[in-house]
Amino acid sequence: MRPLTAILLALISSLALQARPHIVVFLTDDLGGDDTSAYGSKDARTPNIERLAAMGMTFDRAFVASPACAPSRAALMTGLMPARNGAEANHTYPAADTAYLTPVLKEMDYEIAAFGKVVHGHARPPHKFDSYSPPRVGLAENVGKYFEERESDGPLCLLVGDRRPHVPWTEKNTYDPDEVGLPPHFIDTPETREHRAQYFSDITGLDEELGKVMDMARERLGEDVIYVFTSDHGGQWPFGKWNLYDAGIRVPLIVAWKGHIEAGARTKAMVSWIDLLPTLIDLGGGEVPSDIDGRSFAGVLTGATTEHRNLIFTTHSGDGVFNVYPIRSVRTARYKYILNLLPGHLHTNHSDILRKERAGAYWDSWDTAAETDSRAAGIVRKYFERPAEELYDLASDRLEQDNLAANPKFAALAGALRAVLEDWMKEQGDRQTVFNTPYPASGPRPDAKAVGRE
Repeated sequence: MRPLTAILLALISSLALQARPHIVVFLTDDLGGDDTSAYGSKDARTPNIERLAAMGMTFDRAFVASPACAPSRAALMTGLMPARNGAEANHTYPAADTAYLTPVLKEMDYEIAAFGKVVHGHARPPHKFDSYSPPRVGLAENVGKYFEERESDGPLCLLVGDRRPHVPWTEKNTYDPDEVGLPPHFIDTPETREHRAQYFSDITGLDEELGKVMDMARERLGEDVIYVFTSDHGGQWPFGKWNLYDAGIRVPLIVAWKGHIEAGARTKAMVSWIDLLPTLIDLGGGEVPSDIDGRSFAGVLTGATTEHRNLIFTTHSGDGVFNVYPIRSVRTARYKYILNLLPGHLHTNHSDILRKERAGAYWDSWDTAAETDSRAAGIVRKYFERPAEELYDLASDRLEQDNLAANPKFAALAGALRAVLEDWMKEQGDRQTVFNTPYPASGPRPDAKAVGRE
């Protein structure tokens, strides 16, 4: 090869690398879809999330594959739903032969740097991270040190995972408990308000961290950066995390890319977390694997289309001995159908069993209220005991309070959605596995002593 030819090829290769946009993904842990000011919260102070929303596109209908940390993040990293990647119950991981999507970014010459809670647990599967910093505090400081030491000027994929607002919530409460709002299906007690204020304090804390990371990325990487902000599932509140109501599965998702995504845009296109990495691969000029469940929604971001999915499937398979209550659901733009695989058993989780301070200690006040207040008693009963089928009209019942499954007028719709869900479960190879021993509704509610945590 002639020297001039070699020089030209090297130059072309260098320009191709520089043409790929940098990627900055900021993940939060247990943040509900409605719980930032960019999504209409009148409580949460999140100016940096608002700033990002003003830069790009806000998704009103973004959903996770599963409302528990490990299966949600496994689905993100593989583009596969839980039954296909092998991580179904919480604290489980993809099967050994499962392919991850981050190596595709590596093949595109991206350097991948991860900080904080990006993947789940102590298992370190082959994500091909060039650097990984597991601590979950001081994220911006660690990212700053990384930028100072970074020598490459090639494309970077920066993954930052803030553990907030995962419990235990902060002791440094910056909100007045008497002034925070509560969802109408919560029981209003001083203890609930105190915990809610702590939750919002953590949200404001992660917002500050996001702002620092965004500022550093702009300074170090310039303007050609794709920014992503999202959460792995809803907050650890009743009817949130570990549930397939929208409070558990609908999450914030904001994507910005100057000059490519309309600033201040908003979309009702339905997307799933399994679509996120395929989209980033697509935007970066790579080839998305064809054998995964995820699909690129780059067309929504660039304005080529306003729609992506017409159905959202979500699964939950339990969390150790605390939550032994497998659930499946299918959601259209208007309706949600939920199939509870163990009706006649108790829905429980860490919050109501352990009742820890800055986590679920407010549950004692809920039980006390339920002793004398029929409305409170109904909320507690609805939390623990669920029918086999649930159907909600999200256009008129956004908080999913009026179950239409037993209404004869909706029998045909419920049957049709159940058939769609069951066909999908068969396609996925979903065995509807029950992990651990469930708690019969006829028996006592499990407590810390019953699960060996007292």
